[in-house]
Amino acid sequence: MGQDLAVDTAPIGSAAAGPHAERLSNLVTAKRATVDRETGLELFRDMTLGRRFEDKCAEMYYRGKMFGFVHLYNGQEAVSTGVIGAMKRQHDWFCSTYRDHVHALSAGVPAREVMSELFGKETGCSKGRGGSMHLFSKEHHLLGGFAFIAEGIPVALGSAFTSRYKRDALGDASSNAVTAAFFGDGTCNNGQFFECMNMAQLWKLPILFVVENNKWAIGMAHDRATSDPEIWRKAASFGMAGEEVDGMDVLAVRAAAQRAVERARAGEGPTLLECLTYRFRGHSLADPDELRAEQEKQFWAQRDPLKALERDLCEANLVSSDELRSIEKEIDAIVQDCVEFALSAPEPDPTELTRYIWAED
Repeated sequence: MGQDLAVDTAPIGSAAAGPHAERLSNLVTAKRATVDRETGLELFRDMTLGRRFEDKCAEMYYRGKMFGFVHLYNGQEAVSTGVIGAMKRQHDWFCSTYRDHVHALSAGVPAREVMSELFGKETGCSKGRGGSMHLFSKEHHLLGGFAFIAEGIPVALGSAFTSRYKRDALGDASSNAVTAAFFGDGTCNNGQFFECMNMAQLWKLPILFVVENNKWAIGMAHDRATSDPEIWRKAASFGMAGEEVDGMDVLAVRAAAQRAVERARAGEGPTLLECLTYRFRGHSLADPDELRAEQEKQFWAQRDPLKALERDLCEANLVSSDELRSIEKEIDAIVQDCVEFALSAPEPDPTELTRYIWAED
């Protein structure tokens, strides 16, 4: 195991940042994850890939190379890396939203396949049929991105039920897969959220409900849209474990996810994990992002999760800044490669328009 990493105790409160920042300033964070050098580098590499990939998507979109709605994940990388990195790839299952590129990358879907899908190419993980909001990979246990909010939660619930059913009804003692369902704060006012929470707790299903509370549901501020803005507290209504965590701190998210996964594998049921985070770009690349105050955006930019992880790793003498700069260059090469691959990849064959609709394929 590595060294304990110190918590950043710098003052966080800011009138410009609003209630979200106040919650973080009052947050009593449980013990953060302890990581060794190898794990720390893995976390940094995964978060950097997510950030650089999304930056390249923005470039391609504005150059007219990518079409449709594209929702980027910049700023929220600590949630994807923290949760999925605490789980088992190709064993556990993951269900995303329309902001799904980085979840796919964290789950192990190759960058070439993700970028190809964004370009609508046959080499995409959804064979060019899904695009940005509908990434899917059976091989990597990615159950899909979904265009409508809350749409993926029942799918994730079915995955968790399958895991429990195989163990309890079919006698498969090895069936201990856990499912993570990612969704935003705006989803938590929808019926599917509450119905699935009830069923998950009733049957003690192995599922993590991961709320990526980035403060804004498109253009609606979270605190204006719900009667109780502290989403994690809703777990108590179902007798479920609930926890709020600093979603800009990958080590805090990782520790919370590890606790939740341990409970789920032990048969103790689901957890509602609310990650307080912030997206650095507009709702989508078609959003001019004029509703959010500039002071608010500057405040959250100072809490960049990548910079925070770098500071943690360097202060613990696990890595050097030069090593991290080298990783960034490696990631840039990977991202450039996946763009070139996607641009040169074949378009789907028009004669196969109805392929992948029926089960025989």
